[in-house]
Amino acid sequence: MTGITVNRSTSQSTNDPALQSILDRMPPEVANSFTEEQLSHLHSALGARSWKKHSVDIRSTFPVPFVKRQIYFVLLMGRNRRDLTRREKQISAITFALFIATFIGASTLFGLLVLYLIKSALGINLFKGFSLGIWDWFKGLWK
Repeated sequence: MTGITVNRSTSQSTNDPALQSILDRMPPEVANSFTEEQLSHLHSALGARSWKKHSVDIRSTFPVPFVKRQIYFVLLMGRNRRDLTRREKQISAITFALFIATFIGASTLFGLLVLYLIKSALGINLFKGFSLGIWDWFKGLWK
């Protein structure tokens, strides 16, 4: 591979600590053989990662009883910084719409329940001789 030798100390792409770390682990003749364009593409590829940017980042190992090996586990949680595909955007929009509809429906039902309990507490009967039984059930909770 013939490439233009790049002065790594002045290269824009090597300001990235991850890229610098990779280049430092290479033999100097290989690390210096990258062109500025190649370094830029390496920087872009490494820049797509989101390592160590999670709200919750738990990594640990634990021994398995009666076996000399260990199992590792990783729990990562945080904001999704990826660009979503069209399908993921559609699923996200549908999920959000269902969440909003469920929230509005539950809030409406709760509001109607509160209004019904207030009406019943004030002794107002909308239909003579008809009751849903909610007021009696609610009063029974406090006996």
